[in-house]
Amino acid sequence: MIAGVIAVVLLLAVAAYACGGGTDYGAGFWDLTAGGAERGKRPRWLIDHAMAPVWEVNNVWLIFVLVIMWTGFPVFFQQVFVTMWLPLVLAAVGTVLRGAGFALRKPARRLAGRRLYGAVFAVASLLTPFFLGAAAGGVASGRVNATTTASTDAWANPTSLLFGLLAIAATASLGAVFLAADARRFAAPDLDVYFRRRAWGALAGLAVLAVITLVVTHGDAPHVWHGLTHGVGLFFVVVAALATAATAWLLTRPAGAWSRATAVAAVASSVLAWGMAQRPYLIPTSLTVADGAGAHSTMRWLGFVTLVALVLVIPAVVLLYWLDTHGELEGLTDADLRRAGTGDEG
Repeated sequence: MIAGVIAVVLLLAVAAYACGGGTDYGAGFWDLTAGGAERGKRPRWLIDHAMAPVWEVNNVWLIFVLVIMWTGFPVFFQQVFVTMWLPLVLAAVGTVLRGAGFALRKPARRLAGRRLYGAVFAVASLLTPFFLGAAAGGVASGRVNATTTASTDAWANPTSLLFGLLAIAATASLGAVFLAADARRFAAPDLDVYFRRRAWGALAGLAVLAVITLVVTHGDAPHVWHGLTHGVGLFFVVVAALATAATAWLLTRPAGAWSRATAVAAVASSVLAWGMAQRPYLIPTSLTVADGAGAHSTMRWLGFVTLVALVLVIPAVVLLYWLDTHGELEGLTDADLRRAGTGDEG
């Protein structure tokens, strides 16, 4: 019982990271495709202002996922990281590089430095979700087990490649939807139109890739395909499809106030559909949740610590997002600092 609850918490944490971290990766994707220095100046200006207050906090969910994996499901953790060490290492390096690139781009005084750091941030934002998605595809297709050694086939197979592309499309759609909303907040109607158009394109690509993935998993990951087309898994697939359609429709409205909520619902439901489709397995069809769980005493303490962590973290994260979306976390400009200095002297 406790193992099943912890497994659900793990899945919810993955969904939270896919939505929170995915929005940041999506912003990096649009930074990469914004064009040259002059053409991409305004989109990159918005990306910098929109990401600055919240981009670091989204990695909390990634840490949460790793802690639950190695503490609650050590066999699962070992098998995944032994088999998938290469894509996971590349994803970890990408996470570090994108953070460093984003943090160093703005204070860099030379144009060459800003271009270098910006390129690192943007390229890493594309590659990191791809490799995370590819690793998830290897798990979903059952290519990870106790006897599997690290090999390219574990993560460079049809399901893994499609999961990687789905991760990029999902993050791109999230990023574009959120940036369009931020453009309205910053009173930049040209950027609102700019990112809404890109959101429609990303949502169309996401829908096409989702259909292709469903077809491919029929032969390459039959257990997951069955779960996606039956029961609870099918329910979340339908929710994801409806949320995607609702997001596309809301983006046609002048305000589009609920587009962010529906975009998050689409991505979160997709992750939940995958998790529910794998039941009762952590790794189809070789490792069940019960078999992969740690000792009962460990699971009880993990459940207690997880509850405490959620009580502390979720309200803080919700408050941070509320303050950000209401414009309460805008950084001080040089003009603000000069005015403050003048006031102090008086």
